[in-house]
Amino acid sequence: MVIGVSACLLGENCKYNGGNNYSEKTLEYVKGHEVVPVCPEVLGGLPTPRESAEIVDGVVKHKDGYSVDAEFRDGAEKALQILLNKKAELMILQSRSPSCGVNTIYDGTFSGNLISGNGVFVELLKKNGIKVVDVADL
Repeated sequence: MVIGVSACLLGENCKYNGGNNYSEKTLEYVKGHEVVPVCPEVLGGLPTPRESAEIVDGVVKHKDGYSVDAEFRDGAEKALQILLNKKAELMILQSRSPSCGVNTIYDGTFSGNLISGNGVFVELLKKNGIKVVDVADL
């Protein structure tokens, strides 16, 4: 099976703060499978590090209200195409991210509160039949 993985979970320093979310659990899970690392935010042209962003009324924005929605959605499309080209069946994603959050994302107030919802990349994956799993659920 081909498995897509949020690149930050594999130790790539592509998080908004310049770090990563290296996950030993993810590495164990994907052993023996073809792995396709993607970071939709970087693919959308955003720098590392970058301002944190949350989904505010359906639009991805920085705390100051600046919209990065186009970059997030463009990167999600590019990441999706990579996964479709590789015939990935599953994507393991970083929790709570405005791109990669599965079932739970930040509420858009930049206060750390969580709400039910999916990141923009997750919505695209689901629409295209790619199974999604939050790294916390591995």
